[in-house]
Amino acid sequence: MFEIIKPGTKIDFMGKSKLFFIISGLLVLLSIVIIFTKGFNLGIDFAGGTVIQVRFDSPPKLDLLRENIKKLNLGDVVIQNFGDEREVLIRVEKTNQDLNAVANDIKKALSGSFKGNKFIVERVEQVGPQVGSELQKKATMAVIYALIGILIYVTVRFEFIFSLGAVLALFHDVIITLGAFSLASKEINLPIVAAVLTIVGYSLNDTIVVYDRIRERMRNSTAKINLIDLINQSINETLSRTLLTSFTTFLAVLALYLFGSEVIKNFSFALLVGIIVGTYSSIGIASALVYSIKNIKKA
Repeated sequence: MFEIIKPGTKIDFMGKSKLFFIISGLLVLLSIVIIFTKGFNLGIDFAGGTVIQVRFDSPPKLDLLRENIKKLNLGDVVIQNFGDEREVLIRVEKTNQDLNAVANDIKKALSGSFKGNKFIVERVEQVGPQVGSELQKKATMAVIYALIGILIYVTVRFEFIFSLGAVLALFHDVIITLGAFSLASKEINLPIVAAVLTIVGYSLNDTIVVYDRIRERMRNSTAKINLIDLINQSINETLSRTLLTSFTTFLAVLALYLFGSEVIKNFSFALLVGIIVGTYSSIGIASALVYSIKNIKKA
């Protein structure tokens, strides 16, 4: 089997655990500050509003388009290319008006401004603020339920201390990923919730591989072995597999981000951040947390 880490490598990860905790603590704190000060760029799924997707025969002038839509007094207007320069996504704030009336007003505005440029309205969607608020709650609960399920699963498979380490590491991954989204002002919609749940599953898988090796060594060890050495050995033995899996997955997702359509760009961005943070936490944080929790319990 191809390995990028030579057998017998003895990197002292546990000796650097304090440094990992400091880095992670700063990143989590920074993410929370960014989230509370900058907030999220909530998509129509959560914030509510009306989205009209229009395809023109030739690229329209977005400034002219924006100017004409603003004249309709539909509240905040966001206009951006979607996919290619001929495709435009128009998002308007107003939601208390009939959907067809909003769509017709926009069609009239476009017809008047782009007479020589034929267009087709491909999609008209509306989400009310109440629905958006309910979706926010359901999305938050979906992540919380996933973490509770993981807590129970890891407890049954290993023991409660391991499950605490895994869930804290996953919480760390989710907060930093959301902080990156807030910092980059990336739109958060329902597919991003799916991406966050995917990150949780991906990061957990790497952590479980290390935990499995720790448990296996604990069972097979006849002599009393130092837990720090045991964790170091387990991380080193699984390091090649963890890095190779993460690197190949990262390349695949990077290709989606660079060459995929606008629909999956934000989804891919979340996965890219999640893979980096999840790999780091699986190696440097999850097992060190188990050791720290064990020590706190003994004290």
